[in-house]
This record gives sequence, structure tokens and C-alpha cells, in this order.
Amino acid sequence: MNILKRAAALATAAVGVCLMTAGPVQAQDTGPIKIGSTLALTGPLSATALVHKLVGDIYIEDLNARGGLLGRKVEWLVKDDQSKPEVARTLYEQLVTSDKVDLLMGPYATGAILSAMGVAQRYNKMLIHHTFGIPSLAKYEMHFPAWSVGPKPEVTVNNTLFDALAAAPKPPKTVAIVTSKFPSVHFMAQGAREVAKKRGVNEILFLEWEFGNRDFGPIAARIKDANPDLVWVGNIGLEGNMLLEAMKKIDYVPPLHFHLYPAPGPMTAAPEGRNALSVTIFEEHPPYTDNPVAAKFVAEFNKRAQAAGFPYTKVEVQAAASFTAWQLLEAAVTATKSLDDKKLADWLKKSQVPTIQGVVRFDRGNNFGDDLMRIKQVQDGNWVTVWPKEYAAPGASLKM
Repeated sequence: MNILKRAAALATAAVGVCLMTAGPVQAQDTGPIKIGSTLALTGPLSATALVHKLVGDIYIEDLNARGGLLGRKVEWLVKDDQSKPEVARTLYEQLVTSDKVDLLMGPYATGAILSAMGVAQRYNKMLIHHTFGIPSLAKYEMHFPAWSVGPKPEVTVNNTLFDALAAAPKPPKTVAIVTSKFPSVHFMAQGAREVAKKRGVNEILFLEWEFGNRDFGPIAARIKDANPDLVWVGNIGLEGNMLLEAMKKIDYVPPLHFHLYPAPGPMTAAPEGRNALSVTIFEEHPPYTDNPVAAKFVAEFNKRAQAAGFPYTKVEVQAAASFTAWQLLEAAVTATKSLDDKKLADWLKKSQVPTIQGVVRFDRGNNFGDDLMRIKQVQDGNWVTVWPKEYAAPGASLKM
């Protein structure tokens, strides 16, 4: 059975179990359940973090409409970490010690998540998070990733990309790897170098820039001079768009270009983003939307994102990872009938949880499970999955 169809079937069964096993709520537990987190609502990561904010708002509203958790309403207290890990650390301390939240939800991006993880460990709090990119750094036993990259993404995710390219009409023979020094991005770029070498793709250029850089002219010029078959861009947020704009200014169009973690909307909206490749766990087309839970979320997100003026109003990898994180939290609380962090963590460790991206588990290195990442491409102004074939949008294939 297709893993997404299996997840949908399990989700339907899980709902039935929850309805049958829900017990009476104790009289003293009538106040709202408080869930605390931070997001990069300002700063260089805000273009993507605002997607996570909207997803959280949608999920909590729907959850409360369905009766909340344990018969209690849920409040989500979210603070702005300004795209700074040190600010996230301070704010998570406040959430635990001053705001006294019942549960934690992770922030956006690896640096902030590491900060939150440190606070969670200090206070023995479980931390579910949605965008952590370096599994080897996640040493805390009560952390749980919704970013399903497996324990060795620097190898497996890059191999998936090069598998897709190998199946293309004209596989690349040379590659330029250019990357931000943002930790989780730089980590994946180093993996790309190793995978390319092992697969016989000749690296003819490697460049790095400091996170926060806004001058991509010199980098674009070096890429144009190298003239690679593939440009592998280790970017996060708007960096990829700025690089493509710099390329446009010197009349250079890369034959193939992969972007690791682009802001979803700006890449599809820019003409130079045409045929851009990236990673995904979910896009707004079958087989993903065959799941009724996913279909309902897609409809609501489309409406709300349009009203909010988002540049891209469809559900893609960032929104799906965020939604998955909330699904994991709800599943654990519902199954255990508890807010005890240790009980919740124990349940997640031994469970396989159906989500909109597939069945998620945590039984491999550092609580990571399967690598569910696939490859997507900008086609006709939308992200569509193109690899593996069983997850591709109807009629879609990789364009050169």
C-alpha cells in the first residue's frame, strides 16, 4: 500500500480510537492548555517563519473546534525570536519559567531549535519541532522532529536529488556548489560535495557566503565563468532569490539549479525561479491530497494565505512540516490522555504516527526515523513533486 494511503487509513482509524477511548476530564483541569513557542516573525528568516505561524493558527483553531485536548481549550503563546538563536533561548526560558506553559512547540530553523532544545532539556520538557537539519546534533532524548530527513540527510537527501537528475534526459556532468554558512545549510552542502564526487559528477566550483549576505553579484559572476551543468545552491529564505536576481543582471541562466531551503513563495513568483529544484515532503497535488485530513488543511490554508497576502498560497514542504508537528503533539496527548512530558515522549518513541506527509517514526539515530524527502520543481508558477515517480504530480516530470 502507498505510504500516504496507509497514513490516511491509519489516521481514520486513530480518530475512531480516540473517540471511543476518551475518558472523563477531571474537574480541576478546566482551564486552557498552554502551548509555548517562538518563531522568526522578524529578521531574515521571517518569510518562511510566517508560514509556520499561519499553520499553527489554523491547527489550533481547528483543534479547539473539535473540542481541544483532553476536553480543554488550547492556547498557543508564540513569541518573536527575531531570527536569532540567542533570543529564542531567552524566550523559551520565559515560556517555561514565567509563562508556565504546559507544552512546548519548536521554533523555525536549526539554530533556534538547538537553543529551544537546550532549554527543554534543562527543564525536562518534550520538544516537537519541524525544521531541524543536522540530526547528529540532536542529543536530547525527548526531542521529536517533524522534518523527516532521516539520520543521515547529507547523504540520503543528496542521493535522492542525484537519482532524479540521473533519470533526466541529460544528467549533469559538472556542478557548482555555492552555499550559505548557515549551519544546517552548510552541513548539507558538504554532503552534496561528497555525494557528487562518489557519483562521478565533477565539482568545478565551491563558494561560501556569510548568512545575512545581500551582495550576490560576485558569486553570480563566478558561477557564470565556471559554466556548470548544475548549480547546487545551499540557501535559506530569500538567499536563492537574491542569487538568481544577480544572475539575471549579468544575463546568465543556469541550465539546472537546485535550492535547498528557499522561501516558498518568492521562488515561484520570480520569473528566474523557473524550473528551480528543491526538497519536499508534501505538495498540493495527488497522491498527497488523497488524504482527507490533508485536503481539508489545503483548502483552509489556501483561503487564509490568500487573505494574508502571501506570495505563494499553496501548501508545500514548510507548511506540511509545521502541520505534521502539530499532528504529532495532538496524537501523543490524545493517546496518553496526559500532559506529562515523559509519558508523551515515551509514547512517541514507540509509535508510528500517521501524518499528512506519511507515517512518521522515531526509532533510528537521535530520534530520527525515515527520510521522506522527495524532489520538487517550479513548473508553471507552482511547486510540483517530480521524483520519485510514485509521488510526482499527475503528468509531471523533471524539466531541463
